[in-house]
Amino acid sequence: MPRPDQPDCRFLLLPLPEHALLAFGGFVDKMRFSADEEDLSQQRYCQWTVTGLNPGTVRASSGVEIAIDAPVTALELADYDYLVIFGCRQPSMAQALAAEYRPLLQRASRCGVSLVAVDNASFLLAEAGLLAGHSVALHWRHQQEFRAAFPDIPIHADALYHLDGNRISCAGGSATIDLATALLERHCGPTRALKGLADMLVDESRAASHALRSLVDSGGRSRPTQRAVALMRQHLAGFSGGGSSDIERIAAQVGLSRRQLDRAFTEEHGMTCHQYWLELRLRHVHWRLHNSSQRLSQIADEVGFTDVSHLCRAVKRRYGATPQTLRQTKP
Repeated sequence: MPRPDQPDCRFLLLPLPEHALLAFGGFVDKMRFSADEEDLSQQRYCQWTVTGLNPGTVRASSGVEIAIDAPVTALELADYDYLVIFGCRQPSMAQALAAEYRPLLQRASRCGVSLVAVDNASFLLAEAGLLAGHSVALHWRHQQEFRAAFPDIPIHADALYHLDGNRISCAGGSATIDLATALLERHCGPTRALKGLADMLVDESRAASHALRSLVDSGGRSRPTQRAVALMRQHLAGFSGGGSSDIERIAAQVGLSRRQLDRAFTEEHGMTCHQYWLELRLRHVHWRLHNSSQRLSQIADEVGFTDVSHLCRAVKRRYGATPQTLRQTKP
């Protein structure tokens, strides 16, 4: 238990280069509202320090510079309950930082500090060998890439955040508000944890298992097509194992025959279920080409194409250009 003059919990915030400002700002502002009476912004009930490997600033993906309060060399890691790492714009960037950040992460873990990975910071922890025996929550856009890179680490595909002992993960974005609320409730109680949500114009704290309406409802008018599209997004590369085709498996999971599901997709989207899934995968490939440095073989594996030649043919049919040309051209 903390002494009367100590906060209930302390957070060490580690924004990586090119981190998302929404995730960082949401987490900090939720703490700010819970940290004091009224809206005085004093760090009484919880405290936080923005840190980095070096003094100075760290640039967010939006170009905003975040000031470092103190470099890690000037801090006693054991004084903190959580080290919250905010991921880079691209997972490959986070992975590439593993060698540089591994000593800090290992030292924090040895000091009993819980490691919190926001957005694709889970790629950093996994690459650093600090997620063995743990599972993670990830942004839906990065789940297939994580499965391909770290097949032995389970993913909670529909979770906003996941509390797994001294390893905690969050999908990022506004879900950091929900994560901060859950962590503050642990230490400060529900009343203080929920304080400020109305000021932030947030209706309520969402549970870790909250299903995003913006992700599910964008799949069509009917519930079966919405659920089918959600399954497609979750399994861009298709399913492993099983004797039936992927489309038949999706149809069975939404309670329709393949013919009924194709009819529903044709009515709502103007294409069959198979065509829609292919379009979804090709759009993801297009996004990867412009937003990652992944090799074509990695992208092909991520979205379930048999090889690079298969990927190139499909991309050229859809976009009228090779993947190499698309990568060199601004979207």
